[in-house]
Amino acid sequence: MTQVAEFQPAVPRRKMTYEEFLADDSIERAEWVDGEVVEMPGVDEAHARLTVFLIRLIGAFVEARDLGRIFHDPFLIRLPASGRAPDVSFVSTANLSRLRQKDLEGPVDVAIEVISPGSRGTDRGDKYFEYEAAGVSEYWLIDPHRKVAEFYRLGSDGRFQLVEPSEGVFSSEALIGFWLKVSWLWEQPRVRDAERELGID
Repeated sequence: MTQVAEFQPAVPRRKMTYEEFLADDSIERAEWVDGEVVEMPGVDEAHARLTVFLIRLIGAFVEARDLGRIFHDPFLIRLPASGRAPDVSFVSTANLSRLRQKDLEGPVDVAIEVISPGSRGTDRGDKYFEYEAAGVSEYWLIDPHRKVAEFYRLGSDGRFQLVEPSEGVFSSEALIGFWLKVSWLWEQPRVRDAERELGID
């Protein structure tokens, strides 16, 4: 006899204020969106490996140049209607005054999302428009599965503009002096070798 799977209703999202969300230490990997706790999807090996590469490389550059600080998921940035946790983010020294114990009040200078199959819609949709409206200077969208990297820069009109890499190299304006060979995202050379090319002693 064929067994019919029983319908399982979706688990309702928890509702709370942002302050309650920050204070609840039982919440480990989640974002706060319009008064609801939204659990973040798990990541695979490709996502995790690329995220670590970016943290190490950008972190070394920021430290060497004393440009500010690097953060990663699940550290939150407080936006007008949400609390988001970019995979990697950069906050310049000029904006560190907005740093609090558990979040940053307002936009980061650079938000980087490494796309997973379960996050593609959110990264390209909700987060894109939220980061743009909040004034994030640069938004990097990197898909390790499709080997596609998109770099957006906030224009004078307050809208993201796609920046095309020049001869395979993206040069950041928010991370002063930093450039990135797009091929590094897929090849992931030894971080020390990439650091030497960037001129990090």
